[in-house]
Amino acid sequence: MTTPHRSATRRRLLPAAVAALGLLPLSAALPASAHPATAAPALPAAGPAATPRVPTPGEARTDAYLAAVRERPARLGEFFRSLPKGGELHNHLSGAVSTEYLITLAAEDGLCVDTATMTAVVPPCGPGTRPAADARTDRAFHDALVRAWSMQDFPPDGNGHDHFFDTFGKFGEVTWRHRGKLLASFADEVVAQNQSYLETMVSPASVGAKKLADDVGWDPDLAALHQKLTAGGRLDALVEEAIEETDDGDAEFREAAGCGTGRERPACGLTVRWIAQVSRGGSPERVYTQMALGMRLAERDDRFVAVNLVQPEDWDSSLKNYRLQMRMLAHLRGVYPKAHVTLHAGELWPGLVKPEDLAFHIAEAVGVARTERVGHGVDLRHEDDWQATARTMAAREVAVEVPFTSNAQILGVRGADHPFETYRAYGVPVVLATDDPGVSRIDISHEYQYAARTYGLSYPELKDLARASLEYAFLPGESLWRGNPTAEGYRTVPACRGEHPGTPIRSTACRRLVEGSPKASLEWRQEAAFAAFEAAHAAPVR
Repeated sequence: MTTPHRSATRRRLLPAAVAALGLLPLSAALPASAHPATAAPALPAAGPAATPRVPTPGEARTDAYLAAVRERPARLGEFFRSLPKGGELHNHLSGAVSTEYLITLAAEDGLCVDTATMTAVVPPCGPGTRPAADARTDRAFHDALVRAWSMQDFPPDGNGHDHFFDTFGKFGEVTWRHRGKLLASFADEVVAQNQSYLETMVSPASVGAKKLADDVGWDPDLAALHQKLTAGGRLDALVEEAIEETDDGDAEFREAAGCGTGRERPACGLTVRWIAQVSRGGSPERVYTQMALGMRLAERDDRFVAVNLVQPEDWDSSLKNYRLQMRMLAHLRGVYPKAHVTLHAGELWPGLVKPEDLAFHIAEAVGVARTERVGHGVDLRHEDDWQATARTMAAREVAVEVPFTSNAQILGVRGADHPFETYRAYGVPVVLATDDPGVSRIDISHEYQYAARTYGLSYPELKDLARASLEYAFLPGESLWRGNPTAEGYRTVPACRGEHPGTPIRSTACRRLVEGSPKASLEWRQEAAFAAFEAAHAAPVR
């Protein structure tokens, strides 16, 4: 892992949605030539007009290869695994690693499992529990744990929403102990998926943040509340606690991945940044304290880049306090202007919440909290004046992070019901993501493959989705691309015009950009990977 130096009452889904929860396998999706059953709205005159995409010869040959292997599973799988996919921007570390690895860690730590709830608990293993280590030799027990801690074999008519979110409480005793080992395991997978960058969510100094919030209490005057948190250096002490916690996690990561040794794993070469997650279901004072901690941390330690709100958006407390939480973020953005914000917003669907709760979440995230990215954004077309929200997102280049499998498993939303095509029609940047690939039992290649088949995407369209994952990442430095690449196409900045990725850079100005900007450096590296990928997939299929 490459890291920078440190600087100073749930609702139930409607039966119709529940029945749709099992994610379609690729072979059961739309045929390659098909279009979604419901076309996305036409790009409005007021929206940004996209420049026509003219494929290069290499892109055209690679697109022909993709068309030729669409019905050949082995070749198709290889194509998507080797496709350079840029960055992973929306995932939760605790839900990202494989369930099998969580079981291994539980056994190594001597944890027990409550056999009634299949929840990991601390030893000793008393009545009603059994050692997690039993899963090493008892296959039935092992498989039952996998089903309880993930979406494996989950019935299509079951409540996927509740089962999905319940998994985190069941394996939570495992994950909080080993941030570094979890990262080493998932980072290896990210590299294997041909990605070069990772942003992942964790809860820094969560116990200390709760204690500080409870000590200070609630004050509706947000400026006064912030002063109370910072008085006597208490919030700064919490930042230092989070930094020390991160240092410990880094050390565990390096040891687990063998960084700097002869047994170094691929994870060591991955660029990783952290997003501080905030538990939106907590009391207002706890939510505000976690927000302030995460944003202060992002300005003190450049391993952290942003804050995000997590936990179900449809919980009663989440719905009740949503507007207040957007105002909290708006206030804190003025206090911590260098910290980024990306928000789970619109992870809702009719039948999960009342109609009035579908009307404004994305709009508030964009207009009030001024989020830079939206996670999920599934209920877009159910919001009031959603077209204006989509135009605003396009104009401000507010990207939407789309994890197809998660949206299907939790909300039962897929295909033409999903607003993927609507976002693209309005010129909103789109980034594919996994959310919780360990829980969902998928990887990012699956998400690209699903998108290609379901929406009939060409190779150039897939390539631009992968480019967007770095362009809209919270990476510092200038971009390799000029203007608004989503609307205008991916055109290199003048300094690098005429250069050929994969070959030595001739221009001093371009070399200075690529060597001096972490964002441009990874983007240039991705372009070189695309050149190699296209060369490898240029030959006719036999």
